[in-house]
Amino acid sequence: MKLLKIAGCLLLGMNLVTCCTAKQEPRRPVSQASGEFMKQSIERNKKLNENEESIIAKMIKKDSAIDYISSTKGYWYYYHTKNTTEMPKPIKGDIAFYDYEIKDLNGNIIYSQLDLKPHQYVVDKQDIMMGLRDGIKLMQKGEKVTFIFPSHMAFGYHGDNKKIGTNEPLICTVTLNDIKPDQEAK
Repeated sequence: MKLLKIAGCLLLGMNLVTCCTAKQEPRRPVSQASGEFMKQSIERNKKLNENEESIIAKMIKKDSAIDYISSTKGYWYYYHTKNTTEMPKPIKGDIAFYDYEIKDLNGNIIYSQLDLKPHQYVVDKQDIMMGLRDGIKLMQKGEKVTFIFPSHMAFGYHGDNKKIGTNEPLICTVTLNDIKPDQEAK
């Protein structure tokens, strides 16, 4: 009996030594990401952007009476009221006071100026629609500008969870009422 216990302990000890010294392979993941989803997503977004830009280009071409300006950020705009005197444009930290309305590409009002009420925006320090963030910095006090934003410059894939759907290009007409440096607003 004693011999059986000793033999069992020796067998267990040898098993432990061989298990610990043997090289163990790491477990492989059940599935491996190939990056295919990201490639498909990129292609889908490129096609969406091309389609939106094509629709906007046709819209601009039809409206030949207006002189549209193409921004470097990927949207278009034109002035209703342009300030001819040299005035400062909003810079980071300034507070911009503005009114605006939002329409779809067919000209249907999504949010009227009354729905949106006057806004104030601390330039580059608050989160607003990407296109407006850049567009307001192009304006001077008293100017009224209409911007045409592709969906990626507007509310993008998410929409606004209310009236603006997913991937919807927008027309925003903005009036910049005033600009104040941060200290004056306090």
